[in-house]
Amino acid sequence: MVDYIVVGMGLAGISFCEVLKKNKRSFIAISDDSQVSSVVAGGLYNPVILKRFSLAWNAKEQMESAIPFYKEIEERLKRRLLYKIPVLRRFTSIEEQNLWFEAADKPNLKPFLSPDLKFNTNEHIEAPFGYGEVLGTGRLDTAVLVEAYAANLREKKLLLSETFNFNELRVFDSHIEYKSISAKQIVFATGFGLRENPYFNYLPLNGTKGELLTIKAPLLKEPNVIKSSVFIIPKEKDLYRVGATYNREDKTNLATDGAREELLKKLDSFLKCPYEVVDQVAGVRPTVKDRKPLIGRHPRYPRLYSLNGFGSRGVMLAPTAAQQLFDLVENNKSLNKEIDISRFPYSN
Repeated sequence: MVDYIVVGMGLAGISFCEVLKKNKRSFIAISDDSQVSSVVAGGLYNPVILKRFSLAWNAKEQMESAIPFYKEIEERLKRRLLYKIPVLRRFTSIEEQNLWFEAADKPNLKPFLSPDLKFNTNEHIEAPFGYGEVLGTGRLDTAVLVEAYAANLREKKLLLSETFNFNELRVFDSHIEYKSISAKQIVFATGFGLRENPYFNYLPLNGTKGELLTIKAPLLKEPNVIKSSVFIIPKEKDLYRVGATYNREDKTNLATDGAREELLKKLDSFLKCPYEVVDQVAGVRPTVKDRKPLIGRHPRYPRLYSLNGFGSRGVMLAPTAAQQLFDLVENNKSLNKEIDISRFPYSN
């Protein structure tokens, strides 16, 4: 008998396992790596929605939790995960500059938006109206995190690399059983895979496909993240991540020519140096119609839980969401109503 089975090893599953570890709860994780949105993500932590200069939901609380949370994992696994990188919002007009300065004056945004106009000094980027700088931003290397965390769990025989078979799940009043494993609770943190879950597929998880390119641009030498019509995220060895697209119709993890053309067209509108596309990846983000996570206890089977629906903000959301779910299970502490799955009517 273990305390928990955790299904899924993306940002949500990893964060919940980490909370269990801190609280000395036993668990077995199960993952088949079929959901790749955490791996292919840009990995930015940024509290501001840069399209409309507004603060993301609960961003201050999330930022305060997320950075020390990932630092602890980084130190324990002895792998570099966090990179502090300024995010610069490229302005396309004087009007956009003025909107930025108005936003930077708002009390909730003041800690995150620099009030100073930042001038462009990179001859390979066209930015005649300059930039606004978001403060306290950076990048989490999600691919390294997922790989290193899974390897650590496998070494301790705490991770089963297999597809979860719902026909093997038996739910009792006092516990659940999966194959030869007995557990007190089971948490599904399977991203878009929740759509195939017979217990939670009533939830309105839509899924939005995102595609990203990796380019090599030896002349660019840009140390900052540039946000324009696309993000440019610096990596190492003259490599940059470029993204992302938003496709609500295609639910596959296959890279497409259409997305590549869309990203390159937007990139070429302001990048003015030669580059080579060296990779293209795709994944389906677990998005929800009201843009809030799907967290909570199953209304009929109280030993089954969902930890899901982080969309494109998983890096920031996952640690606080995992802690909230743990507090619900262990201490019967109410979830924030905005993220509780009870906001959606249950139908079996």
